[in-house]
Amino acid sequence: MQNEIKLTRKEQIITTAELLFKEKGYMATTMRDIARCEGVEAASLYSHIKSKDEILITICFRMAEHFEMAMAEVNDIYFNAEEKLRMAIKNHVNIIASDLNASAVFLKEWRHLPEPELGEFISRRHEFKIILQQGIDENVFDDVDKKFAVLTILSTVSWIVEWYKPGGVMNPDEISEKLSDFILTGLKKKILN
Repeated sequence: MQNEIKLTRKEQIITTAELLFKEKGYMATTMRDIARCEGVEAASLYSHIKSKDEILITICFRMAEHFEMAMAEVNDIYFNAEEKLRMAIKNHVNIIASDLNASAVFLKEWRHLPEPELGEFISRRHEFKIILQQGIDENVFDDVDKKFAVLTILSTVSWIVEWYKPGGVMNPDEISEKLSDFILTGLKKKILN
């Protein structure tokens, strides 16, 4: 007998909203749309959810916590910078691949967060700068513009939300390995003869 996870009503609503936000975008999705998919009247949603903003806040901050915990795990180990970067990329790919709907909302719709949550969200965004600096200090990575490098890494890893298909040609581990190889090719110091 399989263990089936029973979602609370609020979790069911959020899961439905994730799909709609991914498909239509946050701004184009209404509480009526969510209610229609749930088979209830819009007014009944408000006994579980205060607002559409609350749903977006919940999704974005839950995903941010996953990414933050993954980066904390990487930064707590004593690997060299290359191994840390590979692990960070692998963790990010796995988080995105494990929940494509929530990941799409997190990556595309965060700009619609209300204040003060938007400011808090931006200040909490995960960074790869520590790993990059470690690689520079180890004389393994070129002394690159860290902000540009971080944005490039995050953009590259985040783009998988657009094309990754569970059961597709590559699994998340294969994707993270290929992305790591590609990113490290650009970061590693070139050895001159």
